[in-house]
Amino acid sequence: MKKKFVRFMVFVIIIAAFIMDRGYLGALHIDGISNYSSKYIYVMNRENKNIEYEKNSNSRTYPASLTKIMTTIVALEHIENLSDIAPVDTDTYQTMVAKNSSMAGFYGKEAVTYRDLLYGTMLPSGGEAANSLAIHVAGSIEAFIKLMNEKALELGMENTHFTNVEGLDDDKQYTSAQDMAKLLDYALGNGDFRAIFTKKEFVTTKTLDHPNGINLKSTVLSKLEGIHQEGFEIIGGKSGTTSKAGQCWATLGTKNNQEYICIVMGAPLNDISNPDMKQREDTIKLYERIK
Repeated sequence: MKKKFVRFMVFVIIIAAFIMDRGYLGALHIDGISNYSSKYIYVMNRENKNIEYEKNSNSRTYPASLTKIMTTIVALEHIENLSDIAPVDTDTYQTMVAKNSSMAGFYGKEAVTYRDLLYGTMLPSGGEAANSLAIHVAGSIEAFIKLMNEKALELGMENTHFTNVEGLDDDKQYTSAQDMAKLLDYALGNGDFRAIFTKKEFVTTKTLDHPNGINLKSTVLSKLEGIHQEGFEIIGGKSGTTSKAGQCWATLGTKNNQEYICIVMGAPLNDISNPDMKQREDTIKLYERIK
């Protein structure tokens, strides 16, 4: 027995040395679930729908402004001409200001187009843009939210329910990382949505309120400037941040000539005025680990 034990221990030491020599322990640490700050993760290959990585992906959580992915695709499926004028709704504009929502920078009654509102909803995550879309498309916020929930049901988003269009925290508004990946995969099949989602900057229509238009910037792509992306490229994204939802990112990336969706949600938000961007850190590591 003693000789067998000795031989076993020698075998263990040899294997451990082999693993350490090739850095496998480091790889295991990188891939370990405890190495990510985000509480909810889902990474999917768009080509074959394979799950590359997941963590609590079916658990319900607050969607924050990832909500606007649904707002945008539902609006797109009901708008006939993106160049039509769709003025900013004054009542919901004032409501978003009062609730300290993120804003695109439009003014109440400003004569912008549907296209402006769509980019304003997605790139800077404008609450006034999202609510104005809802009003013009469905006649009321309530009617538009019904369309959102019908779309969620159609797509099989079993852990999702919406109560608003901008993503402010509400106990009855929830989703999951897997549901959000399912939604984004569907939405990217719409050419107009894909163009908006992958746009880094967009200048809105010139109006009396903004004679030069507004230069809108993606809250995801602008945060990736100067960030090293080895062997992959993040080409589009939507961010979401609230006190209850934490820091969230939904991104589209390419690696090895294939597209991937990466959803990270619930990264702790300790200081809203100085976020640590842990969701970005997680996203980068997740794309790196894709074989």
